[in-house]
Amino acid sequence: MPQPITPPGHRQQTSTAKDDQDDLVFLEEHPAASTDTSATGVWRVMIIDDDEDVHSTTTFALGNLDMQGRPLEFVHAYSAGQARDLLASETDIAVILLDVVMEQDDAGLHLVRHIRETLKLADVRIILRTGQPGYAPEIDAIRDFDINDYKTKSELTRIKLYTTVTSAIRSYQQIRKIDDSRRGLNQIVHASTELMALHGVHDYAAGVLAQIGDLLGTAASGVLCVKDCPGGDPGCHELMVMAACGRHAQLEPPHHLQHAPLADARIRALMEQTLAQRANVYGADSVTLYFAGKASRDFVAYLDVDSAPTDINERLLDVFCGNVAVGLDNVELVSHLHNAAFYDQLCKLPNRTRLLEILEESLAAATGPQHAPATLALVDLDHFAETNDALGHQFGDLLLVAVANRLQADLGRQVAVARIGGDIFALLGDSTLVTPAALLVLFQQPFRIDGQDVQLSATLGLVRLDEHEGSGGDALKDADIALKRAKTQQRAGYCYFSRSMGVEIRERVRMMHALRTAFGQRQLFVMYQPQIDLETRRPVGAEALLRWQTADGAFVSPDRFIPIAEYSGLIIDLGEWVLRTACRELMAVRAAGHLDFVMSVNVSQVQFRHPHFLDMLRRALEETGAPPQNIELEITESMAMEEPDLLIKMLDQIKQTGVSIAIDDFGTGFSSLSYLQRLQVDRLKIDRAFVTEITGSARGSSIAEMVIQLGRNLGLTVIAEGVEDERQAQILHALGCPLAQGFLFARPMKADALEDWLDNGK
Repeated sequence: MPQPITPPGHRQQTSTAKDDQDDLVFLEEHPAASTDTSATGVWRVMIIDDDEDVHSTTTFALGNLDMQGRPLEFVHAYSAGQARDLLASETDIAVILLDVVMEQDDAGLHLVRHIRETLKLADVRIILRTGQPGYAPEIDAIRDFDINDYKTKSELTRIKLYTTVTSAIRSYQQIRKIDDSRRGLNQIVHASTELMALHGVHDYAAGVLAQIGDLLGTAASGVLCVKDCPGGDPGCHELMVMAACGRHAQLEPPHHLQHAPLADARIRALMEQTLAQRANVYGADSVTLYFAGKASRDFVAYLDVDSAPTDINERLLDVFCGNVAVGLDNVELVSHLHNAAFYDQLCKLPNRTRLLEILEESLAAATGPQHAPATLALVDLDHFAETNDALGHQFGDLLLVAVANRLQADLGRQVAVARIGGDIFALLGDSTLVTPAALLVLFQQPFRIDGQDVQLSATLGLVRLDEHEGSGGDALKDADIALKRAKTQQRAGYCYFSRSMGVEIRERVRMMHALRTAFGQRQLFVMYQPQIDLETRRPVGAEALLRWQTADGAFVSPDRFIPIAEYSGLIIDLGEWVLRTACRELMAVRAAGHLDFVMSVNVSQVQFRHPHFLDMLRRALEETGAPPQNIELEITESMAMEEPDLLIKMLDQIKQTGVSIAIDDFGTGFSSLSYLQRLQVDRLKIDRAFVTEITGSARGSSIAEMVIQLGRNLGLTVIAEGVEDERQAQILHALGCPLAQGFLFARPMKADALEDWLDNGK
């Protein structure tokens, strides 16, 4: 690592090769000035960066140049810690070139705080540099700690580096020259702080005029304009008024100056002179100040004065203009970014981010004794996606704007309206105003869009903030939970959030994350329950059952985790894994000589609806080699009846693969016999509840007998599940049920246990 301080007499030589076009402008400002540092002194520049190449390239670019008649002397620090140590003893540092990201992402900002607050170094100019533009300094740090400039390393070409450092040294020199006038310096710092606290371009510009008046000790009377030239035309002279005060107050923005009534015809000429000279113009009764902007958007201010400014005031204004020039550019950018970050650009409403701020403010105010209870409501437009697809996105945008306008117009200023999603609006206001009745009535009348009447309905999720505990983000989540619950119940309805919903959803999320982790860590496994021929008591197949055993040895019931897997979509990967595992086990059983063995695998509705289910089934059969005629897929009766027409087509395609189909839990739903005849199923499975009734209910075997008879009439095989005692088995056999499974014959077992069980002659 190089030594921290470059000796004053050391001057690096520049290469004669032209690295870039910036070499053409590397001229010394004072070619006749002496370079004898003992006679003229030096400007001390500290480079703080953890990259040695940055140190070398910076000294190479600036090392042989004179600025303001003096050469540069470099002080090097390679970390924020080393810089703290050096700054404790080094004096007369004029400029600090400071890397933002060093030991930590914000090490540079913390060092700025140390320099300004702890070391009380107010004169030194600080230029922030970063190679990682994502780590932009906080605006509070720029405001509070007088940062001279902020650049990305990639934009600091040699000429820009020279320009930036020269500007900083000039500022430092001027500050030092007026150091004896602490009043002026304090005013500049105070003015900069005050300005950075203002929001919006107009407020900032008006603040600039007021602060200039304070610096000159007179009431502000003037106008501030921006050179408004689309495309950056250098010959353009359009001046747009940004702020005006005093006798020029009639020049309200955003008027062009040439179209505005001027109190003095000289004003425009003085402004154009100042812009042309790119320098301040001081007169006996006026000052015209130049603020260099970016992209040909320079700024100029004219102010009336009672007398010509003193030399010290001119210097004060020069320094002030240097600060304001950066601020004017930044405030325009910040205003644009603020608008983009906090407001929906289509409907011009607060977005989700801004709504969260409003919510936090509302929750904080809710602690006051006089505060009325508030309600947050989410309004989800029903079937908006279909309207958007059918009539086009432009039509959909117009419809969203119409909804936003109606919500604002009818609810008034007492209710905050935001758009937080594609077709979801949020309303926040007094609980007497934000009610389901008041909101749903807004959608009774159609919306007139491009000459068409569009009838919309909406579903609401609401949360009463006086019953809410937590942050604004928590309240928004609770409202979303209520909205989802409302949408599952009925469209064009509503639901208020309750604590039980929160507990339920948090448990579901916890279970979902735990299930994903368990799947990845192989805590899930497949067990097999044999299926028996009641006549011979010999095994004819097995049902593959998914099980979950946690790290502490506890089992999680499938009734708990299967719905979570379906809700999260994890059932797609889980289902494929279970099918492949069962197919491989079937091949192992067949290799042991059990060639007629049938493997049954449960399939959920979510799997069936997946567009690639058939492809997955074919791949699993092909890659495992399992014969399709020995694979059976089990679907529930309720699933079969929910969308029977769609299921009929799907089952037809599945049957073409050779796989058979069974309806599980038959008798628990409300099957249509006409649909049942059309479904290409092979087997009905009597639910365990009806098997239990055979010996434990007054109705006895009536339902089981009915299912067995139905299967016989339709030519379907019937199997009973949950057979736990011999009497149940005998009755089922007597009723004509050919197959059964249950604890009487075998409990679910792992693959190796199944193979042993089969080999032992069971």
